[in-house]
Amino acid sequence: MSLPRSRLLVLVLGLLISIILYLLLPAIRQGLNEPSLEVRKMETIDNGKHSEANVTIRTGKVTGDSPAFYREALQSGKDGSIKKRFELVLLHGQSFTSKTWEDLGTLAIMLTHGYRTVAVDLPGYGESPDSELVKTDKGRIDFMLHLMDALKIKNPVLISPSMSGRYSLPYLMQHSEKIKGFVPIAPTGTKSYTTDQYSKIKTPTLIVYGELDTNLGTQSLTNLSGLPHHSVAALAGAKHACYLDKPKEFHEAVLVFLGKLQTTEYEK
Repeated sequence: MSLPRSRLLVLVLGLLISIILYLLLPAIRQGLNEPSLEVRKMETIDNGKHSEANVTIRTGKVTGDSPAFYREALQSGKDGSIKKRFELVLLHGQSFTSKTWEDLGTLAIMLTHGYRTVAVDLPGYGESPDSELVKTDKGRIDFMLHLMDALKIKNPVLISPSMSGRYSLPYLMQHSEKIKGFVPIAPTGTKSYTTDQYSKIKTPTLIVYGELDTNLGTQSLTNLSGLPHHSVAALAGAKHACYLDKPKEFHEAVLVFLGKLQTTEYEK
């Protein structure tokens, strides 16, 4: 006895739906298990224990021979609950800009823990025009000196990922007394200096890298370990831009380091 046509159609449609769901289920599960940058941003903000409503991001430009665009986190409202400790300057890698630190929640998190925090677009990136004056180490050192002076920043903690090592490392070598702390994140240029040069730098340093970064990560770790006052934060399961892969762990490591800078644990 044959099935009625309508019942047969229902069975065929049900079979097709089952096959489609079976094929799509792994992709759906993967999508649920891999949060986007926006989701990771919100998770990081929650970890920072602050309300976005209390933080605004101001943008501005430093004028001069090599103009620079910057973002700075400011407290909203008038309760004055955030007591400033010291200052942080955030540089960026080749594929990123100061906006990366805003999107990741870093600017707001560091502010709510008491640190004035400024992220800069380096010349030729983001909103900062390119400049021939930063093609040499001297030019990049001069850029950093002018930036700090224009923003009235004294003895900041300098956070420097990847490409920005072209700016931070020459500045560190020539003006380490102007840096309260150094947080290199697999920076370029570490091979340009000798063990003897590194040994003379007394700036407290947190070397950060992703354990899956077997290129600049391991290379910078080897070279920067010559700095006498250093500690290491290796982020498990993270690649070159480890702060994007593991933002919670990155922020926690930086905050612990900053806390130590306020004690006598690190002495220049």
